Parts: sequence; C-alpha cells; structure tokens
Amino acid sequence: MYRASIPVFLRGLDVLSVLLDRADVHASARGFDVGILAAARLAPDMLPFTGQIQRASDTAKFAAGRLTGLPSPRFADTELTLDELRQRIDVTADYLKTFRPEQFDGSEARTISYNAGGAPRQSGGQDYLLNFALPNFYFHVATAHDILRHNGVPIGKREYLGFGRE
Repeated sequence: MYRASIPVFLRGLDVLSVLLDRADVHASARGFDVGILAAARLAPDMLPFTGQIQRASDTAKFAAGRLTGLPSPRFADTELTLDELRQRIDVTADYLKTFRPEQFDGSEARTISYNAGGAPRQSGGQDYLLNFALPNFYFHVATAHDILRHNGVPIGKREYLGFGRE
C-alpha cells in the first residue's frame, strides 16, 4: 500500500512542479502576467489551475493520513501565485516523505471514511486507494496539465509522465 501511494503521489507532485516551471517560463517569454495561467480553467464549472493543484495536494496528503490513521495537515486553499503553489507542493511532498512503509501495514483492510461527489462514503483501504484516491489525484494532475496545454504552454505527454526534468 505504501508503494502504491507515497512514491506515486511524490512523482505526481514533481510533475506539477515541472508544470509550474514551464508555465512561468512560458509567461515570461510571451510577456504576460503568469496569474492569467494560475486563474485559467477548462470550463466555467471547473476549478481553475490553482484549484487543481490544491485538490491534488489534498488528495495525496489525506490519502496518506487516512491509510495510516494519522492526522493530515490542513491548508487554507488561498494560493493565487505560482510561487504559492510551489510552496504548497513542497510542503505536501515534505509531509509525504515522513511516512514509512511499515505505517501502511494492514491499511488495505482499514475502513476509510471520506467524502466524494458531495456524499459521505466508506470503503476498505485498498478500494479507497485504487478506486478513489489515485484516480482523483491523477484527474487533478491531468487537468492542471490540460489547462496549461490549452493555454499554449509547450508541454506534452513527456511532462505528464514525469520525464519533464530530463
């Protein structure tokens, strides 16, 4: 359960960091306010780029906490700039790096309570991780990627798959 969660979340957070770097470079090269990208969204009823980063962060840290039975930090979701989003990603990654594999022993059978789609839900730890936490995390990482791509940031599949630092 550790291997299927913590390293996966850390890699996804690194992908988001690369996306922030690319967005910053793109805005500077084109001479426009990078805040435009931070506030961009794919559709009027979807969260903006900032919200996608915030939800990916939340999903990762709450999954780790729920699976281990440990408290997770809470963030105010007030990030508006790329630097603030970078800080959030870094704080989330630092938190995830505190976990050890043995803390996840037996977590596949732990009953996990969470909200999804506005409704309270419960499932076993393995089902929670595989059927909610990971898909939700990837949804927000992919949507963040897509928002930037839609707005002309030169990123592609390599960045999404985690090869953007090569």
